Amino acid sequence: MFRNEYQGGPFVEIFSAQGKNPGAKWKIFGSPSAIWKEFDKEVKGFVFVLEGSSQTNKIQLPKETRQTLGLIQRFLVLQIYVPLGQDFSTELLVTDLGNIKRRLYLSTVQKELSVTPLHAKLPLFMIKRKIWCNLCIDLVAFTSEIFKGAVFQSLDGIIISANCKLRKIFTLKSKPQDTAEEDDIFGLPFTADDPTDTIPRTCQLNTDVPQVTQLLNMTKLRQPEIRFGGRPLTSSESVDQLINRGQGSTHNSKNQDVSHIAFGSKVLGPPPPSGRRFNTRVSGEITKSLGSRSSRSCQQLTLEKGSESIQDTKSPGLSPSLFYKAFDQGDKENIHQTNQITSQNGKKLK
Repeated sequence: MFRNEYQGGPFVEIFSAQGKNPGAKWKIFGSPSAIWKEFDKEVKGFVFVLEGSSQTNKIQLPKETRQTLGLIQRFLVLQIYVPLGQDFSTELLVTDLGNIKRRLYLSTVQKELSVTPLHAKLPLFMIKRKIWCNLCIDLVAFTSEIFKGAVFQSLDGIIISANCKLRKIFTLKSKPQDTAEEDDIFGLPFTADDPTDTIPRTCQLNTDVPQVTQLLNMTKLRQPEIRFGGRPLTSSESVDQLINRGQGSTHNSKNQDVSHIAFGSKVLGPPPPSGRRFNTRVSGEITKSLGSRSSRSCQQLTLEKGSESIQDTKSPGLSPSLFYKAFDQGDKENIHQTNQITSQNGKKLK
């Protein structure tokens, strides 16, 4: 649609809610009553409104799947208003230099980054709500970092889903200035290597309209939600590496505070992996039932230590019937030995 048009200027307008029939080139999915055009008093102009389910109510450009947009500028800007407590998503079809088409699905419903060779689902938890936002997506960065070195060639399809108000969609040649003021939250400020430019006047909202310009790239998507080992991801680390490392650190942290009872004393470290893990609990119960009256204080102390060890090991806890069934099958000899030891201790205490 735009492949043969001039795209060497500062911007290319893809959609505007102004005019007689702005949705003529778009394919509309879902209920017609959930997508309409209205005059917005705040922006003093027309907007497209999408409400309802983000899975069913959406608009697609171009209408026909065999057509492509052919947009080559680096930054895509959605001029939108997303209400509080409502889902919103957008899907982008990009083509790399190898003419491989890949899909980027950005959604507030998505909680974590999910990537396959041809499809990526990205969370939009950081999107600004209840304010007009120039949501700027770095297509080059997303394509190369998510799909392992693929080089962005063109944007060939756009889907906008509920819930939002949509005023304009356009691409920019230069990166706009991020005014969302989230550098302090995300920990690592954006580098100033790439020059920034103002949004062209014809694409701007009126100055009296509350608004922000929010730039999305992989740094912002990774840092606040994907945390392992008490620190955020850095731009040089892959998600897979941090997932594997995070699992290992979580496992180690759980084992650090584990303790168990060995020969009447509390010992740091996990209990042996054999059936002896159950001996502490059973021996405490047998000692309670067979011990003499004169040794109740010692028995209570042993039981208290046993309960501490159970809590420390964070075991899921078996029901009495299942516990004794497993014990009887695997540790009959241990019960006999425990009874003998307990009886001898009782006699000595007498």
